[in-house]
Amino acid sequence: MDNELLLRNFLLRTARFYPGKEIVSVYPDQVFRYSYADYFKRTCQLAHALKALGIEKGDRVASFSLNNHRHLELYFGVPCYGAVLHTVNIRLPREHLIYIINHAEDQVLFIDEDLLFLIEPIKDELTTIRHFVVLSQSGKKPETTLSPIHLYDELISQYPESYEFPDSLNERDPAVICYTSATTGKPKGVVYSHRNIVMHTYGIVATLSVMESDTALHIVPMFHVNGWGAPFGALAMGCKQVLPGRDILNMQKLCHIIAEEKITFTGGVPTIWMMLYDYLEKDGWYDFSSLKTIFSGGAACPLSLMKGLNEKYGFPIRQAYGMTETSPMALVSATKSYMSDWPMEKIYDIRSSAGMPALGVEMKIVTDQGNEVRMDGREWGEIYLRGPWIAREYFKDPENTDNSFIDGWLHTGDIATMDEEGYVKLVDRKKDLIKSGGEWISSVDIENSLMTCPKIMEAAVIGIPDAKWQERPLACIALYPGETITMNEIKEYLKDKITPWWIPEQFISMNQIPKTSVGKFNKRELRQLFSEGRIVPVSDNSGQRG
Repeated sequence: MDNELLLRNFLLRTARFYPGKEIVSVYPDQVFRYSYADYFKRTCQLAHALKALGIEKGDRVASFSLNNHRHLELYFGVPCYGAVLHTVNIRLPREHLIYIINHAEDQVLFIDEDLLFLIEPIKDELTTIRHFVVLSQSGKKPETTLSPIHLYDELISQYPESYEFPDSLNERDPAVICYTSATTGKPKGVVYSHRNIVMHTYGIVATLSVMESDTALHIVPMFHVNGWGAPFGALAMGCKQVLPGRDILNMQKLCHIIAEEKITFTGGVPTIWMMLYDYLEKDGWYDFSSLKTIFSGGAACPLSLMKGLNEKYGFPIRQAYGMTETSPMALVSATKSYMSDWPMEKIYDIRSSAGMPALGVEMKIVTDQGNEVRMDGREWGEIYLRGPWIAREYFKDPENTDNSFIDGWLHTGDIATMDEEGYVKLVDRKKDLIKSGGEWISSVDIENSLMTCPKIMEAAVIGIPDAKWQERPLACIALYPGETITMNEIKEYLKDKITPWWIPEQFISMNQIPKTSVGKFNKRELRQLFSEGRIVPVSDNSGQRG
């Protein structure tokens, strides 16, 4: 029988066959552990509570929360009930928070107790919210100006521990909505159907070899593109799950969690891996022997960082590529079976590439002339994607839909090459390419080369106006504490690493590179700082200190 692809099927299967498997939620003052059997009971109670709050099929329900067990209950309880979960990015600026909550027409907001202060100042501008539910670990009703307010545990405890999750939903009914982080313009909403998420979960399980024996650590914030889909994949397979809460950025605690909980599977942005590497270099060694799969995404992971973590600490990172519109997994780097005896330098080149399309994803890379690029690793083009979990439109946004979704393909705006083995290497964002003297320069290639320098912690490159060449690259760098560097040193370091005429003539040293709400370098802000004269380039040989 051709049954609908619904999230309830994952939930019911795991509750039945893996009831004793563990979910671990780390809080500042305690570690909370419970079983999938208890998790299932609480999601049933949550479904009853949603009905009591007046939530109907298709209504949007917002979460404003970090990685904890109550948030994980919302991940399945809300869509399996028939409503749509909107995971709100807690790092967005005030105006974007107001916009996306109102644009999604969220009816209820589930919010961590220690995040109330972010919503209280904008409560009067949230026009569709009817209830606030506090995800409280203390169990005490907080003092807040939000109203009407409910305590999550108190609310759901009133209801039975069983619920008949509807099997009458259509697999194309919406399950989750996420918004882009909007480096330009307003955030764009991407709706994922039950079918999208189920197929993406199958893709994760197949491509990353997720097994029931795995223990997944959710480092990626659950408000960011469904935590990259890992919570869905882990529950579907009955994996033990570990939710680090606020300890995501505490490297000592993160290392302790990996070692003590025997983590096998995790992922994160390069910023996390940089922080981890710096911590390990100063504070020693942990037992990471349990680690099997670590993927990095959101931006290119510097090759030097990848090598250092793998060779010194047994941290086997590989690159993945995606975006909100792709749920997010689209490409994943993995070596082929006949490459096992290849030199490690070639293996690292593959691991640091964007990889190849995940099982189920179709891709082509198209030149400005409309032709697919040659598989030579040199010809550039824009990545086009389509597949069962690739979005088809933006929510209530026909203009941006028409610009990005053309003839059934998502036009990603990412420029890339493909080599003879089929591995994709990102060149740049289309909007970040630098045109100098009529020729294109990849800011990403310069950044990756700069970040192999032992003195440079972070590097972002932008194009700035030039009277002779139209644009030239400006290197914005953050040095490791105590380090100094000159323009001549930078030029000397880069001369054998990139095309000579790509080498910047100017640089700016900063304490840290500004980042977006999801940890990517914020080049829009860098361009604005430069245009306003708030950062001044150095072009002579005077030293700059970290």
